[in-house]
Amino acid sequence: MPPPYPRRPQAPPQFSGPRYNEFIQSPKVRVIDENGENLGVMYTKEAFEQAQSVGLDLVEISPNADPPVAKFLDIGRYKYEAQKKAAEQRKKQKTQEIKEIKMRPNIDDHDYDVKMRKVFEFLEEGDKVKVTMRFRGREMAHGELGMAVLRRVQEQTAEMAKIEAHPRMEGRQMLMVLAPK
Repeated sequence: MPPPYPRRPQAPPQFSGPRYNEFIQSPKVRVIDENGENLGVMYTKEAFEQAQSVGLDLVEISPNADPPVAKFLDIGRYKYEAQKKAAEQRKKQKTQEIKEIKMRPNIDDHDYDVKMRKVFEFLEEGDKVKVTMRFRGREMAHGELGMAVLRRVQEQTAEMAKIEAHPRMEGRQMLMVLAPK
């Protein structure tokens, strides 16, 4: 009895990484042996048989070349090393975060110094710093006090930071963004 629904042909498995062995679609490839010597251009089937005779896989290294470049390698080891290399690069890259420091226009000297120590620490780590000046109640009428504090921050960080966003009002707060030089 036939199945109750028509069967769809299965798609070939999706590849992660380079094509190898019988999955190489090009009729001819430039072959490099396990010692790194160029064997020249040959038919893919012939190159695959040579790779098998040595006990290795034929791996497509540069698929966009004309003809594609393939090399005799152990595919498992090749994928493992590529994975390790990618993990090492991810570990080394530094993402730049935006750290926020909140102040008030009538901030006391000691509190200001503590906040500035944090600003310097963030800038040394390579992070951007968003300095937020919050206004409450009647402080809104005295925006120049907040601007004076932000100018003071700007002057103290001039050697190690550049201003990415100049001080501007957004509702009840004034914002400024510093980025490390």
